Amino acid sequence: MLISLIFSFVLSAFSIVFSTAEVLRFSSYYGDHMVLQKAPAKAVVWGFGQTGAKVVVSLSGPHNVSTHSAPVINGIWRTTLDPVEAGGPYMLTASQNTTNSSITLKDVLFGDIWLCGGQSNMAFTVSQLINASEELAMASKFPDVRIFQAALEKSEEELIDLAGVEVPWSRPTAELLGGKDFTHFSAVCWLFGRYLYETLKYPVGLVETCWGGTPVEAWSTPRSLHKCGLKSSMTSVRYRPPPAQSQSYYLMNISSTWRSSVLWNAMIHPLLNMTITGAIWYQGEANTGYNRDVYNCTFPAMIDDWRMAFHEGSDGQTALDFPFGFVQLSTDHENDPLDGFREIRWHQTADYGFAPNERMKNTFMAVAIDVPDIKSPWGSIHPEDKEDVAYRLVLGARAVAYGEKNVSFQGPFPTQAMLNQSFISIVFNQDINAIFFYDYFFQICCSKDNICGSEKNWLPVPIIEHGLNYVIVSKPPCAAASITAVRYLWTDWPCQFKACPIYNSNGLLPAPPFIMAITKP
Repeated sequence: MLISLIFSFVLSAFSIVFSTAEVLRFSSYYGDHMVLQKAPAKAVVWGFGQTGAKVVVSLSGPHNVSTHSAPVINGIWRTTLDPVEAGGPYMLTASQNTTNSSITLKDVLFGDIWLCGGQSNMAFTVSQLINASEELAMASKFPDVRIFQAALEKSEEELIDLAGVEVPWSRPTAELLGGKDFTHFSAVCWLFGRYLYETLKYPVGLVETCWGGTPVEAWSTPRSLHKCGLKSSMTSVRYRPPPAQSQSYYLMNISSTWRSSVLWNAMIHPLLNMTITGAIWYQGEANTGYNRDVYNCTFPAMIDDWRMAFHEGSDGQTALDFPFGFVQLSTDHENDPLDGFREIRWHQTADYGFAPNERMKNTFMAVAIDVPDIKSPWGSIHPEDKEDVAYRLVLGARAVAYGEKNVSFQGPFPTQAMLNQSFISIVFNQDINAIFFYDYFFQICCSKDNICGSEKNWLPVPIIEHGLNYVIVSKPPCAAASITAVRYLWTDWPCQFKACPIYNSNGLLPAPPFIMAITKP
């Protein structure tokens, strides 16, 4: 049975007051079955107690026995454990001298902790997968992949601790993974952790904190928004009516209003003391119609800000540049090229087209443009296939976060587009697996003033030839002097399922959408 823990606090910047201040307890995201960050980093442990008392924290297990003490200041105690190698189980005990009370947490593991954030495609649960029965049946086979989920809460002020817990630290079960639609547990988060565990062979802790229909501004601090020229404000997010079969979920999100930073305050800030390995993120749909043109600033700025905050909150134990993976948006409307998805995909990369890049270092991206789902029971904006997304995220994590040199995690990206007499050649940074299509996946800009702002300047052209690391597209019917740029997959829904024209050599990773200038002889 799902256990729901709800805590209420009256918080201020300097103290915490509650009726049972003398009661010793851990913070809301510590408990039996939890995962703490393994060595070489140190795990931070904290909680609440009687001001003026001393709390002794001891760790006992198969390899380590250590003791740390901490004073209780303004009702809060905090200490940092010694580094512990991956494994377990351990027992973690906190004792308070003034009340002769103690609490022991059991079945504690040490491993890598990954935070999973975003909106509804991250909230999309394991039970909603197209192969849900098979996936849920495997849950008990991965007891060292532990799950935790914050409850949906908003706050106008930064909270010290979570106001609620939806799923306390738990071993995975079919019931916990297979909750009601868009509740618990995140399919992308779970699959990412499960696939990663199969590589690491040591414990993985998954912390889900996401909310459907939310813009990036709700998850950002005022300071990061100010860097992008935005002030704290109310955000009104509107969705076009979904298919009838998805009404049950999306009626409440057709028109949502969000104040900037309310989810940062309630669902991220309380977690800052946690030492983590990295984060994955699936969001952007809500910004296709709101502050879309500054998403190339707000999203990278949010990553930078989270990194700084988690680093400082953990006393430097979480890396200042911790790895951050994200999903480039999939699709929404099959016949609507102007709904904002193409722009958000580009802005998700800070307008580089790929990740990591100079602006977004130590990041990795899972391209999802080739996994549309027009028959999804939850609307085409929510594809049922999350396995490919999670697999591509894990490839990125293995390469970027864990430094595996022989892992390919990026699809082909162009290095040059050259105008020739009767065609345009596009060269990629790796060997490609190209499918010969006559459909118009490429578009060429023809503009006398070299400005490609208008859609009428873009003319579709077919692929006429391809080779080991290049494709050749036809020259459009315009003067060579006006040929300016090329773009690829520049619509909401350019391909059918896994049928984009260009993949890496093994056919698993698609080339992402791109736009680049054309070189003339």
